[in-house]
Amino acid sequence: MMKWLMAGAAALLASSCTALTPAPLEDDAAPFDAAAKPGPGDRMPSGRALGVRSAVVAPHAAAATAHPLATQTALDVMKAGGNAMDAAIAANAMLGLVEPTANGIGGDLFAIVWDPQTKQLYGYNGSGRSAMGATLADMQAKADKYMDGKEIPPFGTAPVTVPGTVDAWYALHEKFGSRPMLANLEPAIRYARDGAPIPEVIAYYWSFGPKRFEPAHESGMLEEYDNAKKTYFSPQPQEGSLFTNPDLADTLERIGQKGRDEFYKGGTARTMDTYFKRIGGPLRYEDFAKHTGEFVEPVCVTYRADYKVCELPPATQGITALQMLKMLEKFDLKAMGYGSADSLMAQIEAKRIAFADRAHYFADPSFSRIKEDAFLKANRLDRQAASIKLDKAMDRVPNFPFGDVEASITPEAAAAADAKLKQGDTTYLTVTDNDGMMVSLIQSNYRGMGSGLVADGLGFMFQDRGQLFSLDPNHPNVFEPGKRPFHTIIPAFAFKKNKPSCQTRALPIDQACPFEPWLSFGLMGGGMQPQGHVQIILNLVDFDMGLQEAGDAARWEHVGGCEPTNAYSGDPCEADKGVVQLESGIPPAARAELERRGQTVECCKANAGGYQAIMRDFDSGAWIAATEMRKDGVADGY
Repeated sequence: MMKWLMAGAAALLASSCTALTPAPLEDDAAPFDAAAKPGPGDRMPSGRALGVRSAVVAPHAAAATAHPLATQTALDVMKAGGNAMDAAIAANAMLGLVEPTANGIGGDLFAIVWDPQTKQLYGYNGSGRSAMGATLADMQAKADKYMDGKEIPPFGTAPVTVPGTVDAWYALHEKFGSRPMLANLEPAIRYARDGAPIPEVIAYYWSFGPKRFEPAHESGMLEEYDNAKKTYFSPQPQEGSLFTNPDLADTLERIGQKGRDEFYKGGTARTMDTYFKRIGGPLRYEDFAKHTGEFVEPVCVTYRADYKVCELPPATQGITALQMLKMLEKFDLKAMGYGSADSLMAQIEAKRIAFADRAHYFADPSFSRIKEDAFLKANRLDRQAASIKLDKAMDRVPNFPFGDVEASITPEAAAAADAKLKQGDTTYLTVTDNDGMMVSLIQSNYRGMGSGLVADGLGFMFQDRGQLFSLDPNHPNVFEPGKRPFHTIIPAFAFKKNKPSCQTRALPIDQACPFEPWLSFGLMGGGMQPQGHVQIILNLVDFDMGLQEAGDAARWEHVGGCEPTNAYSGDPCEADKGVVQLESGIPPAARAELERRGQTVECCKANAGGYQAIMRDFDSGAWIAATEMRKDGVADGY
């Protein structure tokens, strides 16, 4: 008997190793010699090898954030009687403490919320505006002094816009929250005083701060650095260290006790006003006092008939993802297969077309000429999709008229590098509760941890989002006083037809079967975000992946094409087609075929875009939650 068991175990072990051991990679497929160094372990053969861990299944509530403590905080808030909005605000406040490399109350916030009470989807634009006392000439002078005249400097007072996060918290809380705001902020306040743990990837990003800020300060671009140095780099946190920020604790406590107006009209606003006057920046008390965010209507498109994907309108880049999806709907991606050269060509070329529109027309809707529905006209999308050739990369992106407005996209302008937008530093989180509320929230300081500026005694860094203004006076996204810049950060949401339920209710699936809230998700990383949103939807819908697999699967990112910061026409961009950056999981044969078809390919390194998602399982009613294996995030529930 024992001999039989041992033989059976040996056979099972042999079959498992055969099934789970990956095929050898070519020398250029990974940034290390796989034969010389140990590799990762093997997962149980319960799912496809694309996933590095299982998704979380939670019957009542779930949260997925970029830091374990933020996820735990969200769940604790809901267990204490708060709803998903209370939990999202609490988690966001915690992330501002433990992940200041990406976000904080000195930045902006966007959100999409499914409200089960009204059965409506809401969007919120929590972005701030430029200083009313600044001019385009002022920005051009800064650009001339520090950036060869080409762009607004990334650090110092020039790129700082009014932070919109606190206003967004209170607006969303007033409409959806159920718990006192101070109670939601209390966990972040407590950890800011007692010490919050810093994990590996956040510590890695943190280490870049002084390398960016010190040279900027020495050059004069960054007018004041002592406050940031004291708050964040004395000492600089390492993996496993506890970070304290008592100034931030005091600021959050005042906001929680006194309300939104403490930040925009009270003592905090006065402190910010005094600080910018002292260091020579243009923001004033009146800029903070005048600020308000706004609820906006999400823009949605159907995909493959059974799905509906929703994004926020400009000045975000959300519509870019919808344009790509509608173009890709014309291709049989499932038959092409995940990671194939054909499917990658279709996606990359759709990206180039959609990003050309983004570059020329996306701006603060109060100032731009094109309404969002113009980008999603069926006949225009059909022409865009028809221009995609799978066998050869476009030499240039064609013009696609809007009627009385037409793009002026030169071959050079179709290939400007978007390194600036690629480097956005952002956090995304999603929370769902037992009543069915779903919150998709993204928040950011923009790149480089922010502007490098920390007001006296406040404990948070101001964003540098204003660097995304163009300096071309003919561009819709040109810098103007009191204007919102183009925004890269985008939350996302999706609905799905619940076919089994419709069949049970004897509803015609193709017509009367309604879309039901299905997926709250997002992916971070500047210009990667719409590309990442598209890849997640394709992975779930066309390539039949699970929620964790969809984020773990190897990604592509196309870097290139004109940007909203470029000149409106005639921009002297590099005359090439940009670069396709691939992770090592894309097969070598597909990489070689993309190059043969005219793409410039770089391989292989981890994609910077972090992913979180929560999905409703229609059969069980449970929440399925997933998080980003490339970063420190955790998904959990109860």
